[in-house]
Amino acid sequence: MKQVKDAIPMKQREKMNRELDKEFMEALEDPVFKEIVEKLNMDPDILKTYTSSLQDSRVEYGNCKNCKSLLSCPNKITGHCYLPKKNGTHLEFGYQACKKYMRKQKEQNYLKNMYLYHVSDELLQASMKTIYKEYRKRFPIFKWEQQFLKKFEKDIHQKGLYLHGSFGSGKSYILAALFHELAKKDYQCAILFWPEFLNHNRGLYPSEFSEELDKVKKVPLLLIDDIGAENTTPWARDDVLMPILQYRMDHKLATFFTSNLTYEELEEHFSISRNKVDLVKARRIMERIRFLTDEIELVSDNLRN
Repeated sequence: MKQVKDAIPMKQREKMNRELDKEFMEALEDPVFKEIVEKLNMDPDILKTYTSSLQDSRVEYGNCKNCKSLLSCPNKITGHCYLPKKNGTHLEFGYQACKKYMRKQKEQNYLKNMYLYHVSDELLQASMKTIYKEYRKRFPIFKWEQQFLKKFEKDIHQKGLYLHGSFGSGKSYILAALFHELAKKDYQCAILFWPEFLNHNRGLYPSEFSEELDKVKKVPLLLIDDIGAENTTPWARDDVLMPILQYRMDHKLATFFTSNLTYEELEEHFSISRNKVDLVKARRIMERIRFLTDEIELVSDNLRN
């Protein structure tokens, strides 16, 4: 059976080759195209048959050379470039990750150490480097965090922090930044937006609920964000929060809280009503929170305005 090229008349083949040679030579005048070709170090007669695909690579590779950030990447696959790869006497084209993308993946690899439940995008990006430290009333918190980091690396059985203060003062961000720092050091941790965590677990099957509860109880570092903002129910208090606190107290696991309420106000919140049973249960909850944490108040303007 004749090959396709043999079925094409000689003159037509010669014309096609001349046109291909011309297209390839014109493409070589572009410095980016030329750079790609030179790196391949292959016979030009082979390379010219891939001129069209090489030009596609030239566009994306050119974008990479002028790239300022992943956010502005114009390539078809963000953080990747369509490039040729030698396979014997042939070329294979595919997408390869760029250095910026690989660096970002490496930087964010620590997130595998974090269990995050209903956490805002802002807290996902929290960093010790970006915390506004000039406000003098925040100094006790930063001092506490630095001391905690030093002690925790020697012994993980440390008291956490109960950070309370006005709405929008930055409580959650400050503690989330600390947790990001610890996750980068390969410690397992969890941040829960408490009201939503309760809403989610209320609808789970008993086996699923038990699995979620077990995960939260045993994680080495736990931040319960915005405790006191939930609707108080006996189930939330006695069947969810109490087992978590009891386990963590027994095993001396570092536990953190943010709240708009003081210790005293939170105890009142857990009372639900004024009968003696609820008052006793609220007191037992607070005994455990006090055992697990130091209390610091954050006084600040509303940073969300």
